[in-house]
Amino acid sequence: MSTAILIGPPVPGSPLEGDLRSLGFDVRSAADADETAQLLDATPAGERIALVDPRFVGHVHSLRLALTDPRFPAAAAPGALTAQPEARAALLRAVRTAPAGTDAVAAALDADGTTVQRPELGSLIAAVPTGDAERDQARAAVAAVDEEAVRLRTAVKSRDGFFTTFCISPYSRYLARWCARRGFTPNQVTTASLITALIAAGCAATGTRGGYIAAGVLLLFSFVLDCTDGQLARYSLQYSTLGAWLDATFDRAKEYAYYAGLALGAARGGDDVWALALGAMVLQITRHVVDFSFNEANHDAQSNTSPTAALSDRLDSRGWTVWVRRMIVLPIGERWAMIAVLTAVTTPRIVFYALLVGCALAALYTTAGRVLRSLTRKARRTDRAARALAELADSGPLAQGVAAATKGAVRRLPTYVPLAIAVLGGAAVVATAACAPFGGLWPAVAALAYVVTSGLAVGRPLKGPLDWLVPPVFRAAEYCTVLVLAARSDADGALPAAFGLVAAVAYHHYDTVYRIRGGTGAPPQWLVRAIGGHEGRTLVVAVLAAALSTQNAHFTVALTALAVAVALVVLAESIRFWVSSGAPAVHDEGELA
Repeated sequence: MSTAILIGPPVPGSPLEGDLRSLGFDVRSAADADETAQLLDATPAGERIALVDPRFVGHVHSLRLALTDPRFPAAAAPGALTAQPEARAALLRAVRTAPAGTDAVAAALDADGTTVQRPELGSLIAAVPTGDAERDQARAAVAAVDEEAVRLRTAVKSRDGFFTTFCISPYSRYLARWCARRGFTPNQVTTASLITALIAAGCAATGTRGGYIAAGVLLLFSFVLDCTDGQLARYSLQYSTLGAWLDATFDRAKEYAYYAGLALGAARGGDDVWALALGAMVLQITRHVVDFSFNEANHDAQSNTSPTAALSDRLDSRGWTVWVRRMIVLPIGERWAMIAVLTAVTTPRIVFYALLVGCALAALYTTAGRVLRSLTRKARRTDRAARALAELADSGPLAQGVAAATKGAVRRLPTYVPLAIAVLGGAAVVATAACAPFGGLWPAVAALAYVVTSGLAVGRPLKGPLDWLVPPVFRAAEYCTVLVLAARSDADGALPAAFGLVAAVAYHHYDTVYRIRGGTGAPPQWLVRAIGGHEGRTLVVAVLAAALSTQNAHFTVALTALAVAVALVVLAESIRFWVSSGAPAVHDEGELA
């Protein structure tokens, strides 16, 4: 239960008390600041508390936005202020020192160092009229605005892909409202979306035309539910810690599970497309890492200017170019629609060819634009950005040891040399795995060299203009090495085992991203050491390929065991973290890609 304190004499005929109770508040009254402080002291410390001016006139959703959002310790709108338990002490100080009135208390909270979130109300009304005439005007303004229409409109993300904006959101917002009115939570809808996608993957795995058609339909419905859960969270302000974890990870799990279903279905028809499925997953993960790394490197860059960024802003102001540019990057809506339609009418092999071509073109477009921005902008990277890139790099004990031993020499190298070293080492280990005789020592030797180059690449803070490319280079090198060695082994089940291994490692990398986004930092170092870091895992797979080349079945077993071990460790730690009270209470907005 939350408590709302009305400060001052009640206004006859005001619906305010009923509105507050409808939002879950126990309403009390206080005559002045002293009585307010006494009520604050008497309210249990673990409760949210709100201070409201009895003269408040406005929409219920204005109160909901200002008083019930769980993401902020303190929030306010004209005439209304709320504080969660972590801000209660500051609120009590503000009540005792500020002049009368909730707005003055909110200003005092800000001055005391507690950030007060003030939500964008748009056309919604929140006012504190001082006389009958002003009150009548405010009530007329409330009546003139369709509150429910505003609430539905703002439940939809302001920036989304073309397919999602025009083909899904026009009706999924009503599904979100339907769910809200029946008590469903965003987490339940997220879980329903996952289950639907897994059923779609199972249908695809049948390898029949009927199964493929059903899979395509179910995949689209899963995407509708995926849009609905975020809209439900925004519609009813049901943000949660668990929801952050579920929403952040299930999108990836759904898509990659569907890839596996398509590969299984193709195998039933005599077509082995596991290499294509794994290649599509590797390409998509690498695209995401490019997005994550670039954003982390530049979101707080100082003196951030770029002619390329200015051109991008001008193109976005043209209207139609906005949608063309959003479709070029093949965002999740367009991508899933393409997968669903092609699954229903073609074969898994064609689906994966289309995915690889489309994602490759999208990756070239976005990466080229970001490289141009990085080369032309005059910005100084912050220590926080460099730390985030180092965490995204996922360097294990071997690379960290090389970095510690060579950091003095590396710091004297030219700006672009660390990235060049990372690219050289990654390209060398993948090329050797692809070209050297399978089962020989050369892939293992190249993996040892990759350990050294990986350490040299992170031997100094990643503050160079293009150092944000280091983490995606590492991801591509590790994943492609696993893919190539599994494909060349000719062992039964090696590629599915490699698919599982890359999926497990990718979960760890996505988990790292979402922890950094939430402001809680990367996973603990013991976890990175336990699973070896990117360079350690690459070396282990190369050594296994050399040692078990004459026993192909054993290579498959070894890859499977490694995948299971990594999955168990990272999932256990991830679940422990995301259900802990220290995790951020947010609802991930997702990314276009």
